[in-house]
Order: sequence, then structure tokens, then C-alpha cells
Amino acid sequence: MPAKLKNKTKPPKPTRPDIPGYGLPKSKKGLLPWKWAEDRLTQSRQYWIATTRPDGRPHVMVVWALWLNGALYFSTGSKSRKAQNLAKNPQCIMCTDKADEAVILEGRVEAERNVEHIRKFIPRYEKKYKWKLGEMGEDLLKLKEPVFYLRPRKAFGLWEKKFSTTATRWMF
Repeated sequence: MPAKLKNKTKPPKPTRPDIPGYGLPKSKKGLLPWKWAEDRLTQSRQYWIATTRPDGRPHVMVVWALWLNGALYFSTGSKSRKAQNLAKNPQCIMCTDKADEAVILEGRVEAERNVEHIRKFIPRYEKKYKWKLGEMGEDLLKLKEPVFYLRPRKAFGLWEKKFSTTATRWMF
């Protein structure tokens, strides 16, 4: 994770989502720019994470996270249900908190093992949430507790007010 927050990679390709029966246009006119999604990913306070339990049942929970360098970074206790689920199946979905301007990310979560990246994550996380990690932060730096990141493979932008003309899928 570079020191700057800007994503240096090429923006994803915008397309129409395949939602039969919703009357979406075939043209690319009105597709949302990737900046629209990144703004919401940066501004969201809470994020929903959907994981799969070992027996196949879904699990959804709220987490705090940061959009950094094209990935959504978050931490959770290693013994939490979501961490246990991700250890067995790292595929997940994460969403922003406002459903009327939703950004939905699909991809594979990975554990951040680079302590320098974690060292940069902690103050940004503390600033955003106005909460000192304290001992938890020390455990993150010692790799005793995980910091995860989701680098999306696919994303959706669904703006309720203009859904029929702006529904967008981005492919990475």
C-alpha cells in the first residue's frame, strides 16, 4: 500500500449488469464513472461483509474499513466468525452502508502480511473512526491479529434515484 491513497492502477471496465427483466438499456450511455464508486467506498462509515460458513450457510456482519490503493482494508479478531469463515473460503462480498447509492464489491480476501502496510493502515483507521486501537494495534503489527483486504474482481454501482439509466458493473 503506497503512502498516497490514490489508486495508481488502471480503472476497471464499466459494463451493464446482467439483470433480466429490469429494462436496463443495452447502451453504455449513463454508466457510472469509477470515481463515483471510489467516492462512496471512501466515505462509507460501515461496510457489510458477507462470508460463507464452513457448512455453506451465509454470514453477514458490519465492519469498519478503509478504501486504500484499490482495496478495502479491515481488521477483525482472528477468532471472529467472519475471520474463521475467510480462513476456509476467502471469497466474499463487501458493500457500502448506503443502499440507495450502493457499491458492492466481489472478490477474494487476503491477509495483509506486510507490517509496513499495516503501520500505514493504523493511523488512517484511527483518524477515520476517531478511535485508538491501542493493544489491538500492537497485535496487528505483531501479526497476532489479522488485517485483511479485498481487492475486487467485480463491482456494482446501484444508484436508486437513477437506477434504470446508471446501473453499472465494473470488471477488473
